[in-house]
Amino acid sequence: MRRGLVAFWRRNGARPPSSSSWLQHSSLAPSQQALHLTEAPSIIGPNLPEIWAQPITPPRNHLPSSPPTPHHNASIEQTATIIDGRLIAEDVKFGLADEVRRMKNAIQKVPGLAVVLVGQRRDSQTYVRNKIKACEDVGIMSLVKEMPADCSQDEVFNAVLKFNTNPSIHGILVQLPLPQHMDEEKILNAVSLKKDVDGFHPMNMGNLAMSGRKPLFIPCTPKACIELLHRTGTEIMGRNAVVIGRSNIAGLPTSLLLQRHHATVTIVHAFTKNPEEITREADIVISAAGVANLVRGNWLKRGAVVIDVGTNPVEDPDSELGYCLKGDVCFEEAVRVASAITPVPGGVGPMTVAMLLANTVDSAKTAYECS
Repeated sequence: MRRGLVAFWRRNGARPPSSSSWLQHSSLAPSQQALHLTEAPSIIGPNLPEIWAQPITPPRNHLPSSPPTPHHNASIEQTATIIDGRLIAEDVKFGLADEVRRMKNAIQKVPGLAVVLVGQRRDSQTYVRNKIKACEDVGIMSLVKEMPADCSQDEVFNAVLKFNTNPSIHGILVQLPLPQHMDEEKILNAVSLKKDVDGFHPMNMGNLAMSGRKPLFIPCTPKACIELLHRTGTEIMGRNAVVIGRSNIAGLPTSLLLQRHHATVTIVHAFTKNPEEITREADIVISAAGVANLVRGNWLKRGAVVIDVGTNPVEDPDSELGYCLKGDVCFEEAVRVASAITPVPGGVGPMTVAMLLANTVDSAKTAYECS
């Protein structure tokens, strides 16, 4: 390589650098110099775990177990509009139910969703029950394949392949997380692109990232966030948007989707310096870090719109379950600063399920060539 570069410089009338210039550590032995060159940082960057510093939890008497309604506790000095995700999700589901009825009347078929559930995690079982109930509400046929936590990866892989070839199934959902002995990426990639209603297939993610390309399915949580912004009349184009967190499930695709809507997007992650200062510049804040009460009121610009994706269990001895759910955003502080905010629970969660149903209906319409 160096010989070719020397010839290039000479052809262009320039003097090639000396041998010592090629290696900043020229005092090293040749074998050490070669080693130094091969240890240059990877262009793609290191794959580091996303570990957030835990925020200081506000005193318990300042953290009510559930967000106040717009007229609850005037002492909070609430200024923000509460974005009711449950109500908006019901409206979406009402429209989907009408589409499913028309499909059934026209071709005597309905959309089908298959769920693969591995293990006995109570939270995963609850999420799956909610999704199956939502399917019933709109007339979508659903199947659940429950498998023990100690089953083999091949068994899960084969279950996915069977659903891939089932013509009555139009969407396949592998409930995460999977047991530690399984390769999530390999199993998720086994889902047929045409049935990837979660939107996690590399082809869907790649098309989302590329201008002018259209993914078959947009991941459900980012789609829910944008739908909530649209339904509340929030302008996205030209606005400064900060996405907190960069997971493949939520943060990363949300940032890509915001760019498709021509927002100026900044991603804040666990290695970001001065995250509160960066977030304070945003007109739109979408937090998907998975850390309870990470985003405090002083992180927000007055009038910002806040979408809280976080669903974090926090110990609560007064609760029957022993815990309550908190968002990434300290609600009782943010509600005094933001112009609009989603509560936890009752915000992004119900809309995410509604978007899963919408993707399943779209998949069925494509399969049956329905308009």
